[in-house]
Amino acid sequence: MFLTQNVSRQRDIIEVFLRNGWDYMRRLLTGSKADEPQLPPPAVLRKILIELGPVYVKLGQLLSTRPDLLPSSYIEELSTLQDDVPPVAWVDIEVVLRQALRKPLEEVFASINPRPVAAGSIAQTHKATLADGREVALKVQRPGIDTIVDQDISLIRGVADLAARTDFGQTYDFKGLAEEFTNALRDELDFTKEASYTDLLRRNMSTSRWFDPKQLVIPEVFWDVTTEKLLVLEWLDGVPLLSATFTSENNGKSGVSTALNRRQVTTLLFRAFIQQIFINGFFHADPHPGNIFYLKDGRVALLDCGLVGRLDPRTQGILTEMMLAIVDIDAQRCSQLTLQLSESNQLGNVAKLENDYDRMLRKYYNRSLSEINFSQVFYEVLQIARDNKIKLPSNMGLYAKTIANLEGAGRTFDPGINLLDEVKPLLTDLFRRQLFGDNPLQTLLRTALDLKSLSLESPRQVELLLERVTSETIKWNITIKELEPLRRSLDDSANRLSFSILVGSLIMGAATISANAQGSQLSILSTGLFAAASFLGLWLIISILRSWRKRF
Repeated sequence: MFLTQNVSRQRDIIEVFLRNGWDYMRRLLTGSKADEPQLPPPAVLRKILIELGPVYVKLGQLLSTRPDLLPSSYIEELSTLQDDVPPVAWVDIEVVLRQALRKPLEEVFASINPRPVAAGSIAQTHKATLADGREVALKVQRPGIDTIVDQDISLIRGVADLAARTDFGQTYDFKGLAEEFTNALRDELDFTKEASYTDLLRRNMSTSRWFDPKQLVIPEVFWDVTTEKLLVLEWLDGVPLLSATFTSENNGKSGVSTALNRRQVTTLLFRAFIQQIFINGFFHADPHPGNIFYLKDGRVALLDCGLVGRLDPRTQGILTEMMLAIVDIDAQRCSQLTLQLSESNQLGNVAKLENDYDRMLRKYYNRSLSEINFSQVFYEVLQIARDNKIKLPSNMGLYAKTIANLEGAGRTFDPGINLLDEVKPLLTDLFRRQLFGDNPLQTLLRTALDLKSLSLESPRQVELLLERVTSETIKWNITIKELEPLRRSLDDSANRLSFSILVGSLIMGAATISANAQGSQLSILSTGLFAAASFLGLWLIISILRSWRKRF
């Protein structure tokens, strides 16, 4: 159906692919038979996405969060994609503002700077002052972007449906990826979702045992003027982290007791994200340097909470153990934890998986933690899982990308710091929390109730088991893979033994008849028995020789 829609857009896409020397998608769009292609080189793929426009740039940004699907060279290339679009004229933005607000524009804002401070493919940001004098940031959706998104989403889904019919498309799960992308893009068009994410992160970061929450800022949301197309946030005065300067004059700034130096800022960020990931299970998933600001009052701010990740308690526990297994260079434990994370129940070749991990981790033997780049190691973990056809949850890619962005920003800002060095002192606290939770007394009471329930139910369960055993109604269903070859071997041996006995019996019978034969009929019967015995004996010898040949 989609082939008859948006014909001009399809033509533009085909031209972009042809211009960049990759015509596989043209065959898909025209319904031609598609062979098994290789992905275009990373730089070519990035160029194709840029030429296709803002929606496809967003697709590339999503792909950069999926190291479980793409090799590291593609992740690195796609991570450089940034929204680079000209700003919309103020007269058009003003129309969107007036339509979004429930009151007249002049009653809500005392002033608005018509010059944007940032412009992206979905929205652009302006600085404004509320009627009560508070300074705010206005994130306003670009006019008509929802229509453009709907058209490109329809086209992307159509291409994914066609690609999914090939082995290549099934390997990369184009339909699942397209569905994930379209859902994320539609969520991004609803600014109330980003506002709720911002609020939740702000609440989660308001308390901590590991850092001073007063040093970390997440902007306040002004809900009374926030809508689906307009997000109004507290204005934070500062500069991107990598543009900040740190001198001896940093100490004693207003607003905080002591301003932070580089090492303290990086440690603060690492600990804040470790809390988000392993304690809260809800984390800011795009901590690149442009979204981390150093404020004029010496605090650190996290901006742009539109992309977030979620982890359930079980996954948090597995990832905590995975971190410790990597620190300990434990290949066997890494393979076990990978299988626990897997979405499939198929084990595959466990020995090969463990050998691959051992080969990978061997590179890090006898190295100090300061020499190990955790995000790089975890990318290699995902690569090994992908090579072994182990499908991991999509949030693993987002987790890996978040850690990579965080570690990359930290090392650029403070080259002497290492994520694992900063996390290792927290591992004891993380494992204690897994064992006892945030409220040890509550955990103890829950365990006591479980033990009580087990003690009450166990006698009855044992009684039922004994009743079934004594009444012979119990059924066992046990499947052991290693027993199947043994069963076949025993069957073959039993069959050969039976044939051997039969051949011997025929020979003995023929000999007895021949010795006592007095007529032509008995002589013919003896000859027939000898012939049958010879034929069966020859067949038995040939089958034994064939089995030996297969074995050796």
